[in-house]
Amino acid sequence: MRARYGAPLGITAGITAVGAAGLAYAAGFEARSFRLRRVSVPVLPPGAEPLRVLQVSDIHMVSGQRKKRHWLQKLAGLRPDFVVNTGDNLSDPEAVPEVLDALGPLLDFPGTYVFGSNDYYGPKLRNPARYLLEKASGRHGLNGNPPVVGAVHNPWEELRDAFDAAGWIGLSNTRGRLKLDGFEIALTGLDDPHIKRDRYAKVAGGPETDADLSLAIVHAPYLRSLDAFTADGYPLILAGHTHGGQVCIPFYGALVTNCDLDTERVKGLSTHRAGGNRSYLHVSAGCGTNRYTPIRFACPPEATLLTLTPREG
Repeated sequence: MRARYGAPLGITAGITAVGAAGLAYAAGFEARSFRLRRVSVPVLPPGAEPLRVLQVSDIHMVSGQRKKRHWLQKLAGLRPDFVVNTGDNLSDPEAVPEVLDALGPLLDFPGTYVFGSNDYYGPKLRNPARYLLEKASGRHGLNGNPPVVGAVHNPWEELRDAFDAAGWIGLSNTRGRLKLDGFEIALTGLDDPHIKRDRYAKVAGGPETDADLSLAIVHAPYLRSLDAFTADGYPLILAGHTHGGQVCIPFYGALVTNCDLDTERVKGLSTHRAGGNRSYLHVSAGCGTNRYTPIRFACPPEATLLTLTPREG
């Protein structure tokens, strides 16, 4: 008779309990443990006064998320000089009023925005292992994949109209300007590369020389967009989309970025080089999750207060 070998019942039960406890922590605590990241970036002209920029990203609002709404509302107490919203505000087509309620106090400040794929389309239930498979195969989003078929269309026009009415500047494949007490900022943005809506040719040409500062903004930090912005000479690029990896391994970091950016730069401030130039890149880990995977592990939800300071020389 062939012997049968297996894990003792106690060990199996222990592993199951640890897994359940980890899932409960990731969904019940960390996914709602909102943080504020603070970074300084030396990109202003010498002698300029510092500017405080609040970046919010990947809210992925679902109806009923009161704690997230209240936390976002409180960010207005930071009194930023301006706000940058790097997209994916929705994870529920019924949540537009709650997004606007959450961002209401911030709409009183100057701001700008780009949209992400989840502003346009509702999320789908998918196996999380597909993110690893996409990384291994080099296929992300709809880059090289068929167009969106059978997707739920979100009412993104309502968001756009409310942001525009508040004076926020939409940057979907276009340029704009912000004037702050005599300091002029030129803004260049792309629509979401994750669903192939980016059209860099429409905004190519680099920073505007008559502005005090030029910023580049995009939802998903795909290398083609980062390369184009950097080669054109933008000093700072702001992006979101990655969720910081969302489920990370302690002391190791993220496994995926959900785009072709390397995992070492999945969140926070780093640099990017292309065309003989170097740009600062800040990727927000965002403050939400896809409604079908409402967990975070070793990657708390966040917004970022960037203090822009004068560069040397």
